[in-house]
Amino acid sequence: MSAPAAGAGAAPWSLAFLRAGLLACLPVTAVGAVVVGVLSGWAAAVSVLVSAAVVAFFFCISGAVITWAGRVGDAFTLPAAMGTFLLKMLLLAAVLHALPADGWIDRRVLGWSVVAGALLWSVVQARWVWATSLYYVTPPAPPTAAEPVAEEAGGAGAQEPLRDPETRTTRG
Repeated sequence: MSAPAAGAGAAPWSLAFLRAGLLACLPVTAVGAVVVGVLSGWAAAVSVLVSAAVVAFFFCISGAVITWAGRVGDAFTLPAAMGTFLLKMLLLAAVLHALPADGWIDRRVLGWSVVAGALLWSVVQARWVWATSLYYVTPPAPPTAAEPVAEEAGGAGAQEPLRDPETRTTRG
């Protein structure tokens, strides 16, 4: 199967969802770090900040890799997503295992904050997809004023505006 040519008919692969994720992550991280810092100590607050950076970095890397794969060919997106996920999880496990148990980062808080951050990013990304008009087929261009309009059946040269092509039964 050949990859589709990048052009008017190709699916638009965008990283626009990252902005929504970052904008949602910043205030939640700030409030979470302060609350955790007051309740569990400032080492735990630093862990929340580090975990937010890790999650944001992971989502940005995944978005970039999947977008690149989608622009190359739609068939590459799932392998790219799964491969990136596997590499990220192996990297995160190695980093968590390498951190000392009594270090300046609380590993347990870091781990749970990564889980919470990933869930937040997933909800924000899902909300972004649901609220964004994404087309699987490129929609036709809207009619312009320069296009000819349909003539009435009984009128000599009278013109009426273009009608909505959808009827009551197709409108849903």
